[in-house]
Amino acid sequence: MAKYDYVIVGSGFFGAVCAYELKEKGKKVCVIEKRDHIGGNCYTEEIEGIHVHKYGPHIFHTNNERVWHWINQFVDFHQFQLNIVANYKGEIYPLPFNMYTFNKMWGVRTPEGAKEKIESQKFEGNPTNLAEQAQALVGKDIYEKLIKGYTEKQWMKPCMLLPKSIIKRLPVRFTYNNNYFNDKYQGIPIGGYTQIFERLLEDIEVFTETDYFDKKDFWDGLGEKVIYTGPIDKYYDYKYGDLEYKSVHWMNKMYKSKDNYQGCAVMNYTDSETPYTRIIEHKYFDNQNQEGTYVSWEYPQPYERGVEPFYPVNDKVNNEKYNKYKKLSQQQDKVIFGGRLAEYKYYDMHQVIASALKKVETLL
Repeated sequence: MAKYDYVIVGSGFFGAVCAYELKEKGKKVCVIEKRDHIGGNCYTEEIEGIHVHKYGPHIFHTNNERVWHWINQFVDFHQFQLNIVANYKGEIYPLPFNMYTFNKMWGVRTPEGAKEKIESQKFEGNPTNLAEQAQALVGKDIYEKLIKGYTEKQWMKPCMLLPKSIIKRLPVRFTYNNNYFNDKYQGIPIGGYTQIFERLLEDIEVFTETDYFDKKDFWDGLGEKVIYTGPIDKYYDYKYGDLEYKSVHWMNKMYKSKDNYQGCAVMNYTDSETPYTRIIEHKYFDNQNQEGTYVSWEYPQPYERGVEPFYPVNDKVNNEKYNKYKKLSQQQDKVIFGGRLAEYKYYDMHQVIASALKKVETLL
């Protein structure tokens, strides 16, 4: 007889939310995590009093009332709006694209003036890739200075070979509004994200530094069901080939004698010559007047097996490959697949939480 009702592989939001909700409903669960900490890519580590986003910036934003009230039972948020600064060879532009950007780029002062400028240089026709989609949205000048170099560094591919769907995540506004997100609720947990996972997994057996695949049969045997949140292609031993991901790595430095390195949380470097895509200054996410500042330089990294996968490359070839894996997963009675890697989907945090809550309701 199985020891647990559910063995959950992965302690990011999908796995941790499922673990908490199932435990609350009387189910016996355990969580296994290959890293030496819980929280997945949302993990924050306190360094010199600064809550460092170890796997890149995470700003919680949602219009989902249920998700917002659900997560607020575990942590208090402080209001935070992401205002990204773009640096093109020393020229500074605000992101997302808005009237401040258009004024700096072209000297226009009205929405009509900005629209006329974009219209005069926009891509005509039906966009088929990211380069064409970007120019259809904001014209050639902004594409060349603020999109092309950054995106090609980030994805390590020419924009002409990237799906147009990627650029649709970037908002374009004809107002003087630098807030990156439009959501009703926006913020960052006071004290960082890790405490959320500590509360979600309280009184649950958690095995860190434990690779599910090292003893897959053993862990499968311990659970009536398995909730798997890792890469779906790895689960099936790459039967249909490797799915493609965007990956990154960071170089970090603590400045004990400097309280302000760049004046903002995130600065994107949009030229093609600068090797890193952005610089992150972590104290601005949760500024409690800490002394010193912790800075991370984010570099793109070629993806291969063994490299940490971050963002799925949802182009036609990869999606077709994923659909083959998805069909296999739908034939599984014992294993439930969920989360960004298992569903090969670019989820934001609130979307993962909503998906996990719905999955638990379905399971029960």
